[in-house]
Amino acid sequence: MPTLAQLDRKYVWHPFTQMRDWLRREPIVIAAGRGAVLIDTKGREYLDANSSIWTNLHGHRQPAIDAALKRQLGKIAHSSALGLASGPASLLAAQLIRLASPSPRQKPRRVFFSDDGSTAMEAALKMAYEFARRSGQSRKPRFLSLASAYHGDTVGAVSLGHIDRFHRAYRGLLFQTDSVMAPFCYRCPFNRARPERADARLGRKCQWECAGLLERKFSAQKKKGRPYAAFVFEPLIQGAAGMVPQPEGWLQRAADMARGHGALLVADEVMTGFCRTGPMFACQKESVSPDLMALAKGMTGGYLPMAATLASAAVFDAFLGDYAECKTFFHGHSYTANQLGSAAALASLRLLQSSASVRARRELQKVLGDSLQSLWRLPAVGDIRQVGLIAGVELVRNWRTRQPYPWRERVGIRVCEALARRGVLTRPAGNVIVLMPPYCATPAQIRRMVSALAESVEEICGSAL
Repeated sequence: MPTLAQLDRKYVWHPFTQMRDWLRREPIVIAAGRGAVLIDTKGREYLDANSSIWTNLHGHRQPAIDAALKRQLGKIAHSSALGLASGPASLLAAQLIRLASPSPRQKPRRVFFSDDGSTAMEAALKMAYEFARRSGQSRKPRFLSLASAYHGDTVGAVSLGHIDRFHRAYRGLLFQTDSVMAPFCYRCPFNRARPERADARLGRKCQWECAGLLERKFSAQKKKGRPYAAFVFEPLIQGAAGMVPQPEGWLQRAADMARGHGALLVADEVMTGFCRTGPMFACQKESVSPDLMALAKGMTGGYLPMAATLASAAVFDAFLGDYAECKTFFHGHSYTANQLGSAAALASLRLLQSSASVRARRELQKVLGDSLQSLWRLPAVGDIRQVGLIAGVELVRNWRTRQPYPWRERVGIRVCEALARRGVLTRPAGNVIVLMPPYCATPAQIRRMVSALAESVEEICGSAL
């Protein structure tokens, strides 16, 4: 009888994985989980240091979510949302609108459910496209997103992305979108980056050149008579780009510019939503109210695939009309508004809003920040970036010049393999090591993640300064 590992290697094609490399080694086969811990088929335990790819908020086998799912299973697991409503989805939609727009003047008013972050962004893209056409803004709407953007893997979402190694292969399938420089203080081309080490050369005072480039992009397109239909962005921090945080105030400036040029604001909160950056949604940190907001990943607490696109009243109204006008939003999924997913999401939201959870997140954020400071002693550590409970540690060949490691050396992957040998699981974004612990992690577990990272970096990249 073949083992589970043998069956995997014989039949499974893994996402974002070079399968030639995969087939050369024995895979870790996860059999169970408990809190912030994953357990493989051999009984070995690992800390889930990236929340199972940014999805698991409260830990594995969370009692309140488990109970909510069992209650829902006693009623129904799924019924179609095409022409039918359900209690759990209706309650969840009301909760999401309340949390996203506490003020009546703020934008989100309707919730369109889907399956994952990519499909949530695909829905937002189609809504923005049709809104621009129906409002008379443009017959051929055009979109602007940030350099190194990643918004998912469906064709529309890939068209909005600008990470060459992910998107280049599909260029022939895509429609054209424009990109603009993303703020990246560590690699600022204007030499205005905040110094990372005491003896690093001081940058000049920032003049917000990145914001100026954005304004010029909007203005140039408007002069052509084809203003951008929408500005698409990840708020506060870009994930797949390498956990790149935006400087304080940039998001508000960018949103004001987009509004001033008549563009919709489309916020990709797939990674940043549900308290990852601090507030319930990252946009709220700078009082930005998007017209369209994509939610997924942590929405069900990491239990089930479910996503949502929140839309403003103006966008929703553009799809209202007589049946014969065919203004319907012709888009949907078989498992839209799934009852089990909705029940899990409602339980997760209750946990997120509890005073105990709020206190625990604040403590963990501080513990994570304090623990990460110990990594500055490592010569391969070029930058440490943290927003809330999201952290990225960029590894470089030379911290003085910020020279990156070549892609072919697989430094990020090798460090994560060394971490796994030490009982900590995560995935890199290139040569940026990601730490994004579940909210149930203890301070001791956070410190262990960071100390294991230090040991792994030393093993792969060299000893301390």
